[in-house]
Amino acid sequence: MPHWIKRAKKAGLIGKDMNKPDKREVAELGGIIVLFAFILGTLFYIAVDTFFIEHTNLTSLLGRDLTIMAALATILLVGIIGMVDDILGWKIGLRQMQKPFLVLFASLPMVVVNAGHSTLALPLIGQINIGVLFPLLVVPIAISAAANGFNMLAGYNGLEAGMGTIILSILSFLAWKNNNPHIAVMGLCMVFALITFYYFNKFPAKVFPGNTLTYSVGAMVAVLAITANLERAALFLFIPYFIELILKARGKMQKESFAKVNEDGSLETPYNKVYGLEHLSIKLLKKIKNKVYEKDVVYSIFAFEILLGIIYFGFKAVV
Repeated sequence: MPHWIKRAKKAGLIGKDMNKPDKREVAELGGIIVLFAFILGTLFYIAVDTFFIEHTNLTSLLGRDLTIMAALATILLVGIIGMVDDILGWKIGLRQMQKPFLVLFASLPMVVVNAGHSTLALPLIGQINIGVLFPLLVVPIAISAAANGFNMLAGYNGLEAGMGTIILSILSFLAWKNNNPHIAVMGLCMVFALITFYYFNKFPAKVFPGNTLTYSVGAMVAVLAITANLERAALFLFIPYFIELILKARGKMQKESFAKVNEDGSLETPYNKVYGLEHLSIKLLKKIKNKVYEKDVVYSIFAFEILLGIIYFGFKAVV
């Protein structure tokens, strides 16, 4: 990552840190390194599992390895879409309506291997079997929605990497508990890549993730939910993103999540109304403390996500 930061700056792959008074320039596309690390880690796991561990059921081994390879292909394709958007630029990148359709195409590897379980576990509804509609309809829509949805709550140092770490850690643990250890390992490969990236992306950021990372992590959330039958958990953990969508829709998807920055680095809401979870966080924190900084906003959203995880585990324990 340090090498990439230097190379990106030399190549002009930089972006302005909008929540800093000086709007400093920071290296972009750090998500490429995260994506590479994730793929390398997952392939290493498959190699160890294939060559060094004895399996009594080779059909089962081939089936799960095929699922993981399909997941890797989908996440790589989604990452490429994000990278294209990053390279074209923030303001002139892919059109808003193009992104969901391109991610639908990227989900094809998961579709063609019939990944997941046709029986869905949904909140309030319970178990429902939808047969062939699951791979043909649910899988591509879920991956596209998660990739684009995860990209909405972003723009603050460490936010995307931290949220991805929390959500994927919980889902990986649940996958292990559901007797899907291979899916859990795949999820943890992304988690540890994100933890390392967070060190360089936390306040004050030395590198930005770009859509390369946000699309990939969002797709990863959907892939874990699909392959480990964790749709209910994923939907619950995605509550912050549903809130973000509602608030963004309130501003007709035109309002940005960045804050108004004071000379001392403290933040104010840029609009009279709230158009993002970040703005809501600033308003709520202002009731508690005099000055709110970027780290405060990020940590408060982390706390909200962790609270959702605790609530979900508590609910599972009761049920």
